Amino acid sequence: MALSGAPGCRAGERGPRWRRPWKLLALGLLSASSVLAAAPGAGAMSREEKRRLGNQVLEMFDHAYSNYMEHAYPADELMPLTCRGRVRGQEPSRGDVDDALGKFSLTLIDTLDTLVVLNKTKEFEEAVKKVIKDVNLDNDIVVSVFETNIRVLGGLLGGHSVAIMLKEKGEYMQWYNGELLHMAKELGYKLLPAFNTTSGLPYPRVNLKFGVRHPEARTGTESDTCTACAGTLILEFAALSRFTGTSIFEEYARKALDFIWEKRQRSSNLVGVTINIHTGDWVRKDSGVGAGIDSYYEYLLKAYVLLGDDSFLERFNTHYDAIMRYISQPPLLLDVHIHKPMLNARTWMDSLLAFFPGLQVLKGDIRPAIETHEMLYQVIKKHNFLPEAFTTDFRVHWAQHPLRPEFAESTYFLYKATGDPYYLEVGKTLIENLNKYARVPCGFAAMKDVRTGSHEDRMDSFFLAEMFKYLYLLFADKEDMIFDIEDYIFTTEAHLLPLWLSTTNQTISKKNTSTEYTELDDSNFDWTCPNTQILFPNDPMFAQSIREPLKNVVDKSCPRGISRAEESLGSGPKPPLRARDFMASNPEHLEILKKMGVSLIHLKDGRVQLVQHAVQAASSLDAEDGLRFMQEMIELSSQQQKEQQLPPRAVQIVSHPFFGRVVLTAGPAQFGMDLSKHKAGTRGFVAAIKPYNGCSEITNPEAVREKIALMQRGQCMFAEKARNIQKAGAIGGIVIDDNEGSSSDTAPLFQMAGDGKNTDDITIPMLFLFNKEGNIILDAIREYEAVEVLLSDKAKDRDLEMETMDQKSSENDSHKPNSEEAPSESQDAGAVSEEPKGGGESSGVGDPDPLSPASTASASVSMAEEDPHSSGPTESSAPEPACSPGDSQPQEQNTQTEASSKAHWDSKVQPMESILADWNEDIEAFEMMEKDEL
Repeated sequence: MALSGAPGCRAGERGPRWRRPWKLLALGLLSASSVLAAAPGAGAMSREEKRRLGNQVLEMFDHAYSNYMEHAYPADELMPLTCRGRVRGQEPSRGDVDDALGKFSLTLIDTLDTLVVLNKTKEFEEAVKKVIKDVNLDNDIVVSVFETNIRVLGGLLGGHSVAIMLKEKGEYMQWYNGELLHMAKELGYKLLPAFNTTSGLPYPRVNLKFGVRHPEARTGTESDTCTACAGTLILEFAALSRFTGTSIFEEYARKALDFIWEKRQRSSNLVGVTINIHTGDWVRKDSGVGAGIDSYYEYLLKAYVLLGDDSFLERFNTHYDAIMRYISQPPLLLDVHIHKPMLNARTWMDSLLAFFPGLQVLKGDIRPAIETHEMLYQVIKKHNFLPEAFTTDFRVHWAQHPLRPEFAESTYFLYKATGDPYYLEVGKTLIENLNKYARVPCGFAAMKDVRTGSHEDRMDSFFLAEMFKYLYLLFADKEDMIFDIEDYIFTTEAHLLPLWLSTTNQTISKKNTSTEYTELDDSNFDWTCPNTQILFPNDPMFAQSIREPLKNVVDKSCPRGISRAEESLGSGPKPPLRARDFMASNPEHLEILKKMGVSLIHLKDGRVQLVQHAVQAASSLDAEDGLRFMQEMIELSSQQQKEQQLPPRAVQIVSHPFFGRVVLTAGPAQFGMDLSKHKAGTRGFVAAIKPYNGCSEITNPEAVREKIALMQRGQCMFAEKARNIQKAGAIGGIVIDDNEGSSSDTAPLFQMAGDGKNTDDITIPMLFLFNKEGNIILDAIREYEAVEVLLSDKAKDRDLEMETMDQKSSENDSHKPNSEEAPSESQDAGAVSEEPKGGGESSGVGDPDPLSPASTASASVSMAEEDPHSSGPTESSAPEPACSPGDSQPQEQNTQTEASSKAHWDSKVQPMESILADWNEDIEAFEMMEKDEL
């Protein structure tokens, strides 16, 4: 998502039709920037430092782009750990993520206009020729309509936009004759069959060769799509219509937007996450600004900018008023139920909402943009990257980070709007973290787990399309650009569309008069075209004063959102009871539960249940607090259950040429050295043992002594292997799975359990690697012989000193596929007790190979079996009240389970051991809140 600046018209002006809308505001931004840059203690960045960072961004882009072209092209994406291209059908399926891949050189098309923004015009000319010559759009493959639109159609249109600009300047692209536009039109027609529905909402997928309903299409049976999927088409489709004069594309996109607007929830003016494309019924009725909805709001505002249609601005303002009324709980943005918008639908946020501060800048609502951005930055400072999802108390919910650009995008826009050099420092941090933690010899690798620093073998096309654009523009001055960025609007994939399209080949459309727009306070429209003199009223410390209260929101406090009950009651009444603070024997707490409509049920077997009935609450606000309390109990109980498992560990290759850049996620052992208590970890060279299974006395102790032993899983217990290598003098051990092709991509990690005996005699660390990850180490040994690794609880900083000393040789080797690291899924580990496969004794531990998986994404909050006498309420274990820095794992809620804890209601002060929650129709969104996919 992007625009090059904020709307440039008179403050308070309503519904302008812009020609060059950013020019006027540019002057206002300069005045604001000059004031803020001079703020005491603001630490303005020198021009030399900005230029240095800009050049560093260029070098990073070259590293990523050149490796894609060398190792992956013409494949859609680069796999940076194994230094090869990702070709759909040749790699294990990743589910819906692979729907972006269409065998059309996705990364190259997505990167076209980035090359021009970064002043790489020669490379752009070569890339365009490759696309024209090599790319085939007529493949028999099913792709996502949404992803293909924003990445491929948008990439072709962005490339065409800058190509005709360069041709007009007279130096480059003189041979160009609209070839990219012809390809875009061809692709547009291939997407049109998806719109063959009565509602006008497109199917989520289409076959590029056979369309939707064709017998060979292998798609067209879907009934649901996400709101963003259907509502993020208007910019690309309208631009295609106006470039070509073919109106059908813009008409189809408008019809889809009109239908979503008609189906909004009328009392709240919110839209759900998922909608039925045939009936228009909301399937997912929770609403937020993150995954599933995000770019729908973005495109309403930008459609007004590009097309000059007042109805889009009116719709956006109507939605924005609802967002700020219900979803915004500064600095948090929490999903709510569209029919009951005062009820939060979940207590975690996804990383895609990081775009929203940037959209608020374009809207002109700066204060909440600064607040939310600062909160996100604090999360990044804690974890180095923004986790895919995190809870309201800033614990990791989903640990992945696929190098998303949304936070960099918002950073760029806040700097454009405020001129505050603080945001340059934020950008510098992003650059440093990318180079320190994500850079690998063949590009930049996504983070599998931000806590351990493990990598995933993926580098999505949007990393090149967006991240480097925003970072370069953040540090670039106007004279650094070869064209005026203010002449363009950015799509959600940061592709450039010229603003002059607003007056070209306009599609005649009737104003939507079937419904009336909600009457809003005029102030909501005043901010549409912000006046920087109002935004920054002679206060050079404006942005800093907003950020300051949020500086320690993540690390040094137990933050919680202020409830609406507190806001309405003022500072007099006590804040609502939180699940983490609840004491089962506290009479005051029991009275509060009663007021919230929560009643206690004592079961005959000694267990207790908590049941919440909103109608029994003292007031609607108390009912809301009660529902929130029950939701917190479910999630905290699940978290406590997960925390009983050992977290994953890390195997980091630290020798040449890796220098710590390759990190493998490993399963821990329930015996031996506890790496979490030895922060330095265990570092040493690796050596394979003989016999390789480690089930008898080691016959090559001289090769293993003072080294980390490599062995194969199988034929005896893990503890037996550990004792044998420890006796031989090894300082640690790595067990490699013998199941060919096994990988943490497709299987959860495990804990290695003991053998049923006392294992205190085992003092060395033991870790478990799946076959694919283990082969990375074995391949490194074959190529480099001496391979040194670090066994630790999480990845450590790279050995920058050695890397610098060996920089030249490292660079020479960086293009070789030395490191075939596989993606490693970070999950909590479950018990693993080693096995005699096909023989051997189990030492009385039962099944000799009880590899039990870790808690998975579908983990239940249950700690016992269901009580057949209890059909509705649910029971969960409440953790000790604390401000813990720990991180929760993703899990789905099980609403019909109970814990077997025998909680006694006596005078002892202790937290309740097990509590049940009853999820009814009033909170149906909660039941589905964990089922969405980012």
